[in-house]
Amino acid sequence: IALLVLVPVIWMTFSAFKTEREIISWPPTFIPKTFTLENFVDVQGRINIIRYIANSVIYAGVTTALAVVVNSMAGYAYAFYEFKGKTGTFLMTLATMMVPFQVIMVPLFLVVYKMGMYDTYWGLIIPRVAVAGSIFMMRAAFTGIPKEMAEAARIDGLSEFGIFWKIMLPQVKPAVITLVILSVNGSWNDLLWPMIVTSSTEMRTLANGLALFIGQNTIEYGAAFPGALVSLLPMFVLYMFGQKYFVEGMSSGGLKG
Repeated sequence: IALLVLVPVIWMTFSAFKTEREIISWPPTFIPKTFTLENFVDVQGRINIIRYIANSVIYAGVTTALAVVVNSMAGYAYAFYEFKGKTGTFLMTLATMMVPFQVIMVPLFLVVYKMGMYDTYWGLIIPRVAVAGSIFMMRAAFTGIPKEMAEAARIDGLSEFGIFWKIMLPQVKPAVITLVILSVNGSWNDLLWPMIVTSSTEMRTLANGLALFIGQNTIEYGAAFPGALVSLLPMFVLYMFGQKYFVEGMSSGGLKG
């Protein structure tokens, strides 16, 4: 099963180094007859890929940083505090997971437009910060920590934010790294929302730029494959470094939730 999943990725990787003629030749070749870098040069000449990569880095980086803070604080509050409406608001938050994004994208766009954030980084980032699934995962992770730790910190005079930031957050490191991986991956590969909320070429993300190579009747494989490879590599490296914590964080969230 793993091999079936990997074959298209390996095929794409090898095809990035083939000529356009060899990519569409029949019978197809798996390993390039002649390795070439002309496709990578062609991508840079066709689209401003450096600018698109920079936009994707800003989009994914800032979204992830804010998501870690917002979702972990929300999960911590639901796990450790008692307040009016706690159960109701948490259930309402989880209920949003059952609503497809396609249903809310029009009203979400109108809100962003009315707030003057259309075609800006903030219009891209802010709607993607708070995620119900991430709040649920962080709440599950914090639930496994004894409340006595927070009480002992309060007795020692630590502030509420200090308890969260210095004591509790380091205890759920696997969940935090899992949140980082999911948030970066979701933002980096996001195609639909950036297409809706941006219009200028300067604000395009890498996923938007690669979509330009797919026409109504044709696909420019020679340019699409190297661009897709460039897009894949950061996520591959991120997952390889965080794989251990990712598996642990997903397992703990599922068991304690």
